[in-house]
Amino acid sequence: MAQRALRLGFAGTPTFSVPALDALARSQHLVRAVFTKPDRPAGRGRRVQVSAVKQRALELGLPVLEPATFKSPQTLGILQALDLDALVVVAYGLILPPPALAVPRLGCYNIHASLLPRWRGAAPIQRALLAGDRLTGVTIMRMEAGLDTGPMLASCAVDIDDGDTAGTLHDRLAVAGAQLVRETLDALARGPLPETPQPEAGVTYAQKISKAEAEIDWRADAAEVLRKVRAFNPAPVAQTRWDGEQLRIWEAQPAPTAAGEKAVPGAVTGAAPCGIDVACGNGALRITRLQLAGRKPVTAAEFLNSEQLAGASFSSP
Repeated sequence: MAQRALRLGFAGTPTFSVPALDALARSQHLVRAVFTKPDRPAGRGRRVQVSAVKQRALELGLPVLEPATFKSPQTLGILQALDLDALVVVAYGLILPPPALAVPRLGCYNIHASLLPRWRGAAPIQRALLAGDRLTGVTIMRMEAGLDTGPMLASCAVDIDDGDTAGTLHDRLAVAGAQLVRETLDALARGPLPETPQPEAGVTYAQKISKAEAEIDWRADAAEVLRKVRAFNPAPVAQTRWDGEQLRIWEAQPAPTAAGEKAVPGAVTGAAPCGIDVACGNGALRITRLQLAGRKPVTAAEFLNSEQLAGASFSSP
């Protein structure tokens, strides 16, 4: 069956969405408009922040629309006037109500950063790392009113490596999702695709990450603390306190421990250029990159050039 060009809308906001926008802009399909969340002040200076998707869309010469909501008749009218075959949604950040989901001729499709139905919700990448998952992926689903509950059109598995952080996994999943959504739309342009309902078994929810979760409890197992370090890099970054100051832990690895060795959780048991060893409830963690409040992240060796940790202890919440 001959493949035809689809008239597409694209809705996304953060950097995770950009590879998919690039893939569709390079495809034979026509991106008629890009929706993104409105500019907003951010940071200490409250400077206006433009979304990563808006920046890229303007570079590509694509029309950009920034509605505050899709619930207004005005926004719904704009969507209808675009005469879309499909709307692709990637980490948009605004809820599309049923009247909006019903506008595109073929439907609205979402790239979700997990193998559904595992990790529905806002933070699937971080939750997968926190849980110690060894496998994740991306799923293309048809959107419906429920939270990530729609039927699935395609999925692609991605291994989670021992050294992965939320940042590295984010980048790989964004690329995988971009390729998968283009392949799915190409197939959809040739004719209807089978859709698989999500099974009830295996449903988990990826709640939004809170800053409070970034506090390290040194009474936990070293493996659990390490998962937290990886899951919260690059944000909000795992942290502890030392000498009354915030200390952010960017990178770490398991530390060797002698048989029978036991120290108070949080105690620094070794400090060398290769890393700073800290006792946990079970095992120990070797910190290799860290950051004091108001300073830049540095290696353990750089940190020890200016700070003394002999006899030190990091505090749990």
